[in-house]
Amino acid sequence: MTNQKQPLDAIVVEPKVGARYAVIWLHGLGDSGAGFAPVVPALGLPDDAAIRFVFPHAPEQPVTINGGYIMRAWYDIKSMDLHDRADMAGVLESEQQVRGLIEAQIAAGVPSERIVLAGFSQGGVMSLFTGLRFDRPLAGIMALSCYLPGGEQLPQDASEANRMTAILQHHGEQDEVVPLFAGQMAKDALVTAGYQVNWQTYSMGHSVLPAQLADIRRWLLEKLVN
Repeated sequence: MTNQKQPLDAIVVEPKVGARYAVIWLHGLGDSGAGFAPVVPALGLPDDAAIRFVFPHAPEQPVTINGGYIMRAWYDIKSMDLHDRADMAGVLESEQQVRGLIEAQIAAGVPSERIVLAGFSQGGVMSLFTGLRFDRPLAGIMALSCYLPGGEQLPQDASEANRMTAILQHHGEQDEVVPLFAGQMAKDALVTAGYQVNWQTYSMGHSVLPAQLADIRRWLLEKLVN
C-alpha cells in the first residue's frame, strides 16, 4: 500500500502564458490523473487564459466493494449504502493530501481565491469535502457525478471562508454508478445550508459529455479569468 503521507504525484499542464490561476482536478475510483488530463485541449480555453491544470494520482489501496482489489482510490468504499459508503478515515487522509496540493499552488504564487478544486466521482466527493472545509476562500468547487460522504449531511467543521464560494455540480440522469438521487441529496443539503450551487443534469451515465465540457469551460472562465 502506498504511503499516503507522501506528496501526491500529478500530471501538470501549464498554460501557454505564465500561470495566474489553477484547477486541481481529482479523478475517480480506479483511474489516474491521466484519465482527465485530455480535458485541457478539449475545453478549448483561450491561449491567454493562464490556467494551470493539476491532475493528481490517488494512492493505491484495497477497495472493499471490489473484493479488496488494490487500485487508485481516494478512500475505501465499504458498501453501496450512501450513509456508510465512504471510509471517513480515508477521506480525512486524502483531504490532507489535497490540501497539500492547494498549498503547493499557493506557494507557487497562485492565491487560493484563484484556485478551483474539481473532481469526478470519488474525486468529486473529495473536492466537495475538502473545499467546504478549506480555511481560505477558493475561486470555485466543481463536483461532477458525486455525493457527500455523509449522505445528506454536510461535512463537519465547514469553513466560513468558502460559505459563498460558487459550486458547480453536474450529474448524469442515467448514472449507473452514483445514482442521480445521491447527487440531488448533496445538492439539497448544500442549497438548504445557503451555498451557491449551479446544478445541472445531463442525459448520460457515469461519464463526461462534450456538451458538459462546454458548460465547464464557460464556468471556469467566469470564475477564474473574468
